[in-house]
Amino acid sequence: MAGQNLSKTFVWIILAMLIVGLAGFGAINLGGTIRTIGTVGTQVITVDDYFRELQRDMRTFEQQAGQPLTMAQAQALGLDQRVLSRLVSIASLDNEVEEIGISIGDEKLQEEILEIPAFQGINGQFDREAYRFTLNQANMNEIEFETSMRKESARTLVQGAILAGVKMPPVMVDTLVDFIGARRSFVWAQLDGSQLTTPIAEPTDEDLKTYYDDNSDQFMLPETKRLSYVLLSPEMVLDQVDVDNDAMRARYEELADKYNVPERRLVERLVFGNDSDATSAMAQLEVGGTTFETLVQNRGLSLGDIDMGDVTADDLGDASEAVFAGDVGDVVGPLPTALGPALFRINGVLAARVTSFEDASPELRDELAGDRARRLIELQAQDIDDLLAAGATFDELVQETDMQSGQIDWTSVSSEGIAAYDAFREAAAAVKDSDFPAIVFLEDGGVFALQLDDVLPTRPEPFADARDRVVAGWTLKTTEEALQEQANSVILNLATNGSFAEAGLEPRSEVGLTRTAYIDGTPADFMTQVFTMDPGEMRVIVNAGSVLIVRLNRELPAEESAELEAIRSGFGSELDQALSQELFNAFVQAAQQRAKPVIDQQSLNAVKASLQ
Repeated sequence: MAGQNLSKTFVWIILAMLIVGLAGFGAINLGGTIRTIGTVGTQVITVDDYFRELQRDMRTFEQQAGQPLTMAQAQALGLDQRVLSRLVSIASLDNEVEEIGISIGDEKLQEEILEIPAFQGINGQFDREAYRFTLNQANMNEIEFETSMRKESARTLVQGAILAGVKMPPVMVDTLVDFIGARRSFVWAQLDGSQLTTPIAEPTDEDLKTYYDDNSDQFMLPETKRLSYVLLSPEMVLDQVDVDNDAMRARYEELADKYNVPERRLVERLVFGNDSDATSAMAQLEVGGTTFETLVQNRGLSLGDIDMGDVTADDLGDASEAVFAGDVGDVVGPLPTALGPALFRINGVLAARVTSFEDASPELRDELAGDRARRLIELQAQDIDDLLAAGATFDELVQETDMQSGQIDWTSVSSEGIAAYDAFREAAAAVKDSDFPAIVFLEDGGVFALQLDDVLPTRPEPFADARDRVVAGWTLKTTEEALQEQANSVILNLATNGSFAEAGLEPRSEVGLTRTAYIDGTPADFMTQVFTMDPGEMRVIVNAGSVLIVRLNRELPAEESAELEAIRSGFGSELDQALSQELFNAFVQAAQQRAKPVIDQQSLNAVKASLQ
């Protein structure tokens, strides 16, 4: 039954592939002389087969990429070779199946055709007209389709026989699970620079220059573009725009909510179903018989559910007078609300914030002037661009416009000055020596143009410029070396008395950790190194300015758990599938070698040319 279902699935898949592959296309016409592109044993790969499969793969790629795909692009992506390889593999299997003598009978073929939904009418029964129409849409006749179904079914039988029952030896799964689940118990302690018995001396110039020369890869400057640019920002033309009081007054009125914020209260509102319940709750609060929090909990609510945040008197309606008359911490009510009678708890008072027009004027003037400056730049931008197109130099632009010039050594990490703008960084990354300068808008309404003067290759940073980092690197390296030497002496003492504490260390014990465990303050490969140690072994592990002294106590096996069992089951299924697929691939390769494929390159090229 499983084999039958598998066969039906493949039949439906191949039918869908045929229909989709040629939907909207007529049969390929190569002058009527070319019918095949190759032979594989007794099997023939037809031009239509190749055309159909290649067209289907190209359409699939177009749907995924969201853009058309030319034949040249398909060849660059290797789609044509992938299709040819797939057809040769299928033909090799068909040849092998034919040699073995496997096929399905007419009765079985009929059953499978009758069950294909595409061939059924509205009553769910087989419809011959639907059968013919569907095949016609796929540019196939009944004989061609039924032949392809017989081959597909036979291939499915062979594939199922190879894949069924394949199991990876249990030792493989057990080995992987044991590796993942293995655990270690160990003790470790950290030594840092503050614990050095002999402090590190100050480095000499010779020490630093030697470190600089030996570690030159740490002090390399990236490839740098030396750029010239001209810039016109809104700030540069502010003195050319006027802002009158009427405009500022109008803007002040528009921003009334910002400059005239009324007094507010931070309140919580507990609504009741009727006045009696609300009055009873308030009475309990007044005599100390309960708390506001208890009332909330008794209603099945949390304080977050009843929190109104900051509200104005208008927000509270009829309840506003009593709430705004209360003090912080008061509970007032019952008061009417749209949801019913409620108790209000006052949690805070936010005073009114009124900004006079005179106080707001500087901010209003800057805002309006900035807007007008940006509009002025928009008007000038086209004229400036025209000057650039006419061959004006940056120096000439500075003389004839309000633009200012500058230069920057730009890298992909530059972020200062004009390089703080996204638009400039994008332009700088893309500019080439052959590009002509053009006006580009910045995020704040300014404009700029740039040109590439030079490209500086990757190069050593001058020692003087890198000196601070050289000192830091030398200090780190020297500290780690001194700590390693001191740690090795500590290990010798530990080998005698075995006590971390008596050696002046602060030990940390870890029990039953797996390879994936994370311990704060340790290097990324810490657990990897621990798992390479033998029980009783002690090791010094460098950790960026400090060292870790580790002693492995015990090796522990994987601890059985539901999670580990799930991993074991998952590994088993994946390894079984991988082995099955490898066996099937080996079978196909052997079948292909026996079939000795012969490809007609001229016919293949003709098909590709028809798709150009």
